[in-house]
Amino acid sequence: MDWIHEVLADLLVWIESLGYFGILFGLLIEVIPSEIVLGYGGYLVSKGDISYFGAVVFGTIGAVGQNWILYAFGRYGGRPLVEKYGKYIKIKPKHVDKAEAWFNKYGAGIVFTARFVPVMRQVISIPAGMARMNFGLFTLLTTLASIPWSLLFVYLGMTLGDQWEHVDEKAAPYVQPAILIAIALLVIYVLVKFVRSRGKSV
Repeated sequence: MDWIHEVLADLLVWIESLGYFGILFGLLIEVIPSEIVLGYGGYLVSKGDISYFGAVVFGTIGAVGQNWILYAFGRYGGRPLVEKYGKYIKIKPKHVDKAEAWFNKYGAGIVFTARFVPVMRQVISIPAGMARMNFGLFTLLTTLASIPWSLLFVYLGMTLGDQWEHVDEKAAPYVQPAILIAIALLVIYVLVKFVRSRGKSV
């Protein structure tokens, strides 16, 4: 396992050397989890290397950009591309099956809610692309969900400083309420959608 730590250390050095763009590219390619990239970005803020605002902005742009790639993956390649190359980006067909079921059941609103659920955070973009979801709406919902995620993890990394590696533990009390709020918003979205469909059928 030592080699994994060495690779991770090298990636973090690379991110640090690029500053804001290191955060952007780190999230864009998602070689390591977004929580680690953003938490490390917060650590760089605590050192005075970059600003909090800049880290959040580039973190959000990187997260949205990564999901644009996955959206295109679904829209232009579909399931055959996922089955052939998904393993290289840590996405399994069963994850796509689940995300697709969510998307078909709840509609476009799930794109926002799923951003707060591990694994589904990225995978939901693929069925959105496969369904040819309106790209503007997709981008809006992805951005709205990515902003608080970036705000939280950069802030926690900043406050933890040298102890930024514990960002996941520190984030747990915040992430659970965020998931509940996202679910509540999804329920409201589904109810509004249902009421509107009933109104049109009358």
